[in-house]
Amino acid sequence: MACFIAPATAAVAVVYLQKKVPKNWHPDWLLALLTGGVFWLIPEHIYHGEVVFYPPFLTAGINEIIPEVLKVGVPMILATMAVWMILLFTSNILKVNRFKPQLPGLMIFGAAIMVLVDKILA
Repeated sequence: MACFIAPATAAVAVVYLQKKVPKNWHPDWLLALLTGGVFWLIPEHIYHGEVVFYPPFLTAGINEIIPEVLKVGVPMILATMAVWMILLFTSNILKVNRFKPQLPGLMIFGAAIMVLVDKILA
């Protein structure tokens, strides 16, 4: 229903913190993973009629939205951050210099992570 709100909020936080984080932490990778998932989930929720183009924009009430964000949205962020940490480990710790994931691929991978978490928990 509104599970994309948590990853979207995390993506906004990453945009804000991106300049304050060392480059070798690759915040752009995390941002690509998060935005890829959000860009997939929003149209999917529109298609299913859970998001509409007129106020209040979400068809569920606040008493359904907050539990959904906590139950599904937060695990989406955690799963995405776990994948990001694995990518960081692969590139920084193991010093695999030729390991440079492309941003469109990361966005697709982020969408796959979030869809998988959504299917498991929803």
